[in-house]
Amino acid sequence: MTDHLKINYSRIVALMAVLFINSMTLAQDRPNVIIMMSDDQGYGDVGSHGNPYLKTPNMESIGQQGVEMTHFFAYPNCSASRAALLTGRYPYRTGVTAVTQVDHFMNASEETLAEILVNSGYRTGIFGKWHLGDNTPMRPTDQGFQEALVHKGGGIGQAAGPEGNTYFDPILEHNNISKKYEGYCDDIFTDAALEFISKNSEKPFFTYLATNLPHFPLQVPDERAMPYRKKGLHEDNALMYGMIDNIDFNVGRILKKLDELNIAENTIVIFLSDNGPRNRRTKNDVYPGRWTANLRGTKTSVYECGIRVPFFVKWPKKIKPQQTKKTMGAVIDILPTLLEVCNVPLPNNVKIDGKSLLSLWTGESDTMAKREFYTQMHYGPTPFKYMHFAVRTQKYKLVSPHDFPHGILYQPKDEELQEVLSNLELYDVEVDPSERINLADKYPEIVEDLLLKYESWFDEVTEERAAKGIQRIHLGSRQQPMVNLSRFDWGGPRVISKNELGHWRVTTEAGVYTINLHLPKTNTDGIAYLKYNDLSLEKPISKGQSNVVFEKVSLPKGEGNFHAYFKNERLATGPIFVDVKRLDLKSN
Repeated sequence: MTDHLKINYSRIVALMAVLFINSMTLAQDRPNVIIMMSDDQGYGDVGSHGNPYLKTPNMESIGQQGVEMTHFFAYPNCSASRAALLTGRYPYRTGVTAVTQVDHFMNASEETLAEILVNSGYRTGIFGKWHLGDNTPMRPTDQGFQEALVHKGGGIGQAAGPEGNTYFDPILEHNNISKKYEGYCDDIFTDAALEFISKNSEKPFFTYLATNLPHFPLQVPDERAMPYRKKGLHEDNALMYGMIDNIDFNVGRILKKLDELNIAENTIVIFLSDNGPRNRRTKNDVYPGRWTANLRGTKTSVYECGIRVPFFVKWPKKIKPQQTKKTMGAVIDILPTLLEVCNVPLPNNVKIDGKSLLSLWTGESDTMAKREFYTQMHYGPTPFKYMHFAVRTQKYKLVSPHDFPHGILYQPKDEELQEVLSNLELYDVEVDPSERINLADKYPEIVEDLLLKYESWFDEVTEERAAKGIQRIHLGSRQQPMVNLSRFDWGGPRVISKNELGHWRVTTEAGVYTINLHLPKTNTDGIAYLKYNDLSLEKPISKGQSNVVFEKVSLPKGEGNFHAYFKNERLATGPIFVDVKRLDLKSN
């Protein structure tokens, strides 16, 4: 080897060594990420927000060691906020409109924060509530999470099953396998998150601890609720505050573990809620004595109480403590902020709506004041323009109110839309956060400006969703050979009535299946039916029969609506669950 080649070779080796050291340093410098999200915890459900009964020292300590954003906004319901958090996009773009019966299905084509981070060398884990689809390709493990311990549907005990599940000793899904656990659900999820955080690894981690508390049903250990009962609170509030007390205790466990592992300095920790409190649903449905920090509305409302949520963040390495920011932030901002924090680029061809908050948190600049945040809430898979929306800026907020958004089921007539548009409300939320003084007549030019912006936003986001269509459940895939279909996931015109009949939008792989219909209690004999595209099968059922099995059913490759129902009178009724198991999959 010549001297010249030796010199070049030495330089190459030295350069490679430097690059290796730099890459290792970069990997070690990349922060760990923890997002803790509660479920239905309102802005008023924090001790420092004036609550006369509740103390929440651990979640508040995150803001004390970093930043509290006092004007942070989510969507009025669970699934929409979760889709927005994970994608940085308005939920209507992602397919998510509401919380059940296909409305909560997030399109599998969405690039989630977990997918982006796992592709950049992060370990990813979710513990608690997912609520964006229980079957492939929508499960958390399909969307970037390597470790997943979650409950099905929107809450434990809901129609997604299993039947009879409670917050105590629940059946949960660990990496897509059902398993019964001992203990209280919030503690179980936190235990799993702590184990994930403590795992010895050179890779940084992303931990998403999404507790299902304090969402209904109100179930909590007695020792948590008892102090609030002794204060004379209504039982609903004693249980609910006990649940928040349990959340705060487990937030403290997470923070303590970071200190024990000596990783708190370079771990960014975020605590927030997904929407406001369920203190009422209609004017005649009130839960007595719930403290709401004098904000108007409730969960599912686009008034402030429905969308303004607690938000605390700390990152000791970069964010100075004891900061309070009144600048408006939103759940769509979390993804771009964390990508900047982690020095991870946004994938090509991914369009997001959020903006990074990092410069605001570090005090470098505040460029967020001039922006709008759009929100809308209804029930059913089809959003209707003008119905129950809000456009919020830092100072003003345009509101199209509706007392019962779950009743927005059909396209309004022109006369109704004209009535809605003639009764829009405008508030100066900087001076009137309780939204009591309607300024629409005083400032019609502001109303018109925000209305035009809303119309453009609505057209854009709903056109993107319409182009993709509602995400279909995959049957017969290698990733999930046995699929459990529930009433929580079906669609069709009768699901908005008594939820006793629907169908499932599916994609099928050609194969041989066993299909088991779990029936509600039947008082007479009848006939069970199974229909999918050209397939049509039926079997007799007897009074009191609990299930009916269609064996060795050949399903074609394709897509369509999967119908399973029975008749013991003229009006058909659907099963509680349908198990669809492919039999002819060969192991690799």
